[in-house]
Amino acid sequence: MGKKIMILNGSPKPQGNTKALIAHFTKGAEQEGHLVVCFDLQQMNIHGCLGCCQGGKDPSSPCVQKDDMEKIYPFYKEADVVVLASPMYYWSVSGQLKTAFDRLFAVAECNKDYVNPHKECALLMAAEGETQENFAPVKCFYEALVSNLGWQNRGIVYAGGNFAPGAILQKTDQLQQAEELGKHI
Repeated sequence: MGKKIMILNGSPKPQGNTKALIAHFTKGAEQEGHLVVCFDLQQMNIHGCLGCCQGGKDPSSPCVQKDDMEKIYPFYKEADVVVLASPMYYWSVSGQLKTAFDRLFAVAECNKDYVNPHKECALLMAAEGETQENFAPVKCFYEALVSNLGWQNRGIVYAGGNFAPGAILQKTDQLQQAEELGKHI
C-alpha cells in the first residue's frame, strides 16, 4: 500500500523551477503507487500565525483563523510524508511556505503537551546559487525543524543554478534526482 504524500509548494510561479521539481518528484512517487496531493500556496488565502495558542479545541478545524488552511489540515493529518518545496528566497524558504507551515502548529495544539504528529519529510529547493555555502542556511533550518518535530528526513534535492523560470528544464540530473526521491520515499 502506498504512502499519502502532501506537498506544500511555496513557489509563487506556476511554471517555475520548483514546480518542475514537484512534477518529477510526483511522477516518481506515483509510479511506486503513492498518493500525492500538492497545495500551491500562492493560490491560497492563508494568513500568518497569530501566536495566540488558542487552537486545538476542534480537531476538525484546529486553528482559530478560518482560511484556506482548512483545506490543508485534513490532508496533513492523514499524510505519511510532508514535502516542503520552495525556491530559495534570501537564503531561506519562501514566505508562502513558512506562513503555511507555521499554521500547522494548530494541529499540535490538539495534542497533550503540543506533541506534533510524526511524519516523514523531504525538501525540494530550487535556487540561483549552487554552492554548499549558499544552501547552508536552508540546510540548518530544515535539519533543526526535522529534529525538533521528531520527523524522519527522507531526502533533499538542492537544485542550484536555476534563476530564470524554466532554467531547470535543461538540468535533467536535478529533475532525475527529484524523480528518484519520489520513487524511494
